[in-house]
Amino acid sequence: MSIDIAKLAAWTGRTEEAQDIVTPRLVQSFAATFGRHLAPHHPGEAPLALHWCLAPPISDIGACGPDGHAAKGEFLPPVPLPRRMWAGGRIETLSPLREGDRVIRHSRIGDIAYKEGRSGPLCFVAVHHEYATERGVALRERHDIVYREAAEPGASAAGAPGPAAEGEPADLTWEVEASPLLLFRYSALTFNGHRIHYDFPYATGTEGYAGLVVHGPIQATLIANILATLTGGAPIRLDYRGLSPLVAGGTFRVKAKRQADGSVRGWTEGADGRVRMEGFHRPA
Repeated sequence: MSIDIAKLAAWTGRTEEAQDIVTPRLVQSFAATFGRHLAPHHPGEAPLALHWCLAPPISDIGACGPDGHAAKGEFLPPVPLPRRMWAGGRIETLSPLREGDRVIRHSRIGDIAYKEGRSGPLCFVAVHHEYATERGVALRERHDIVYREAAEPGASAAGAPGPAAEGEPADLTWEVEASPLLLFRYSALTFNGHRIHYDFPYATGTEGYAGLVVHGPIQATLIANILATLTGGAPIRLDYRGLSPLVAGGTFRVKAKRQADGSVRGWTEGADGRVRMEGFHRPA
């Protein structure tokens, strides 16, 4: 497929603004979804990484694409590759959000890059966000999105698990059930219509996954919270990236381990011990 990267580059620097309120119901729903897998926080504060549930894009159902996402070409560039994935990013926490906060999110399209991967053409789009309350900026984020070609008919299913394995040693480990209910609740919290998270025939037959796919921000939320639990505070800066899809249907592990250089590594593992997403918290 031909990609006119110069045309897409015209979206660089495009901005938008959105607002939302940290309601008690949102905080309670988020806490009920992640249960005990959240870092301790003070009464009245929002749990870490709740910001991904604020001000989601809301499109008329008739304006959504065949994958369930909002149609491209408005704020996000019209990348002519059908599969969209959460590739990774960076979050920098400056102060906690609190119940009742009116949050304004300022967003800007950053770098747009094209490369040839082992599986075909890839287009990366970096989106920069800043979340502010009346007290000032609470969080800064870079969200990396990758677009890919459609799955080839007969190709090996992406994310298929291998034999059970213990994986890497860690200082702290959480066992999390990757149930369809977890995926459904998080999709509802974030108004995420991407069908790979709830439509099994679409996820396997159209996008070529081995099953329903656990959301990238679910994994990043768990990584941020286990790091904050291990270090006794919210991460100031977390750089993370997805390595391979995590397929729902079983139990996966979230792990954290202190590193010799003073950073703390966090990651998710499938039941086969393979790392699906990893991130590093580097104290200031």
